[in-house]
Amino acid sequence: MGSRREARELALYQLDVVGEGDPGMALFWSYFDAEREVQAFARELVEGVAAHRERIDALIAASAEHWRLPRLSRVDLSLLRLATFELLARPDIPPSVAIDEAIEIARRFGSEDSPAFVNGVLDHIAQVLGVKAKPERPE
Repeated sequence: MGSRREARELALYQLDVVGEGDPGMALFWSYFDAEREVQAFARELVEGVAAHRERIDALIAASAEHWRLPRLSRVDLSLLRLATFELLARPDIPPSVAIDEAIEIARRFGSEDSPAFVNGVLDHIAQVLGVKAKPERPE
């Protein structure tokens, strides 16, 4: 597993267990023997989600047709938040990579329907943000 994937999984776990707040961060990291770069990227993701939470949640809500955020599974919602932050604030990460990573993590930790759901929502968000071109319509 790559260091970025490991960081994304740790960030997902932190969001689900500790939340976005700072008080649990030190204790959270004391349980993991992750390299500094893994910890740094995971922290950046969690802090980025916290800093942009309102906009991230608005994008997800607008893109998750017929689903209210409280109805989403915690894993799916946390993954969507993490990947949306990457799409929103990390231009150095190609949108396809952020989306593919979220799908793979959804396969591992989500339900049977999670990968397709995460893919659809993130694809729409990427189009709304203008970081992914809309598919051309055949004439």
